[in-house]
Amino acid sequence: MSEIVAIEITHHQLLLEPPFPASWDPQPRTKFPVTIVRVRDSDGREGIGSGDVMYGFADYARYFVGQPAGDLQRHAAVLANVEFHAGRPWPLDLALWDLAGKTVDRPVWHMLGGSSPRLRAYASSGVRRPIDEMVAMARRVIEAGFEALKIRFGRPAVSDDIAVVAAVREAVGAELTLMVDCNQAWRMPWDTLPPWDVDKATDVATQLQALGVYWIEEPLHRGDYAGYAELRRRVGIKIAGGEMTREPYEFRELLERDCLDVFQPDCVCSQGISGLAPLARRVVAAGKLFTPHTWGNGIGVLANMHLTAGTAGFEGSQWLEFPYDPPEWSLDRRDYPLHAAIEADAGWVTLSELPGLGIELDEEMLARTASASATFD
Repeated sequence: MSEIVAIEITHHQLLLEPPFPASWDPQPRTKFPVTIVRVRDSDGREGIGSGDVMYGFADYARYFVGQPAGDLQRHAAVLANVEFHAGRPWPLDLALWDLAGKTVDRPVWHMLGGSSPRLRAYASSGVRRPIDEMVAMARRVIEAGFEALKIRFGRPAVSDDIAVVAAVREAVGAELTLMVDCNQAWRMPWDTLPPWDVDKATDVATQLQALGVYWIEEPLHRGDYAGYAELRRRVGIKIAGGEMTREPYEFRELLERDCLDVFQPDCVCSQGISGLAPLARRVVAAGKLFTPHTWGNGIGVLANMHLTAGTAGFEGSQWLEFPYDPPEWSLDRRDYPLHAAIEADAGWVTLSELPGLGIELDEEMLARTASASATFD
C-alpha cells in the first residue's frame, strides 16, 4: 500500500461583482473563498478535497505523512481527534477518499456500495427576494427543469416569509415541490437572537403545512432534542435538520429521539465521508431521508453527491440540495475551482465513472484566485 508523502493546503478568493446577498448574512459577500486540500501518495497519485479553511492544520500533518494512504478508518479517527483540538479538518477525508478511488480505479459512489449514480436535485435558493422576484425565480427554476425549490426565511417578520411562500405556491401551483429553510440552527458569529421555541415553530410549521410545503428545515436550535420530538408529534409536515451538527452522539440522539424526518449533515463540515456513510445507512434503515446540506463550492457538492448515491441512493434521499440562485449565485460562481460546472439535467444529476470523486480542477483559475486567506469580504 502506498504511503502519504505530502499534504498541501491552498486558499483562493473569487471576487463577486455584483456581491452575493446571502440570506443568512446581512453583509453582502464580495468574495467567495475556497480552500483546496491535496494529499499525495508515494506512487505519485493526488487526492483532492475542499471545505473548511484548515487553519492550523500544519501542526497535525505529521500524524498522516508516512501512514498508509488507504487506511481510511484510521485517518478518520485521527481527524476526529484533531477536530476536538482545532477546526473542522474534514476536507482531508474527502481528499483521502478521492485518492483511494484513484488507487483502485473506481468512483467513490461505487466504492460505498451504490448501484446508481443518478440523484434528483432541488434548486436551493440563497437570496431573500421580495415576492415578485421570488415568484419570477420560481418560474426560472421550472424552466431549468427542476421540480422542487427551497425558499429561505429571515425577512423582517415571519409573516413576510409566509407571504412569499404563499405567493409562490399560488403562482406555480403543483408544478414545484416547496421546502423552507428557517435557519434557526445556523448561528453566525454576530447572531445573538434566541432561536424559536417549540410553540413558535409549531405555528410556522402549521402555516407551511397548509401551503403544501414538503419540509420545514431547522425550525429549532440543533440541540433542542426535546423540542424537535415534540414538534414532530404536533405537526404533519416533515422536519429537516442536522446540517451543522458535528458529533456522532448528537446524530444518535436525533435519531433515537425521533427528532427529524430528514437528516442533512454535510461531509465537508461533519465527520467526512467516512463518518457520514454509516450514519446515512442507519438513517435510511430507520425510514428517514438522508439528503446532505451542500452549500459551498462544487467539490463539496460532488462529495455529498457521491456520499448520497453510495449510501441512500434516490429512494433514501428523494431530493439532493443543488445550490442554484442566478444571477447572484450562478453555477460558474459556485464551481469556479472546477474545470466545468456541475449541471443538472431536467432536475437530475448524474455522477461520472471517473475514479475517486471525479474532480477536474481549473488550475489556471486557481492560480488567478490564489490568496493568503479565505474570507468572504
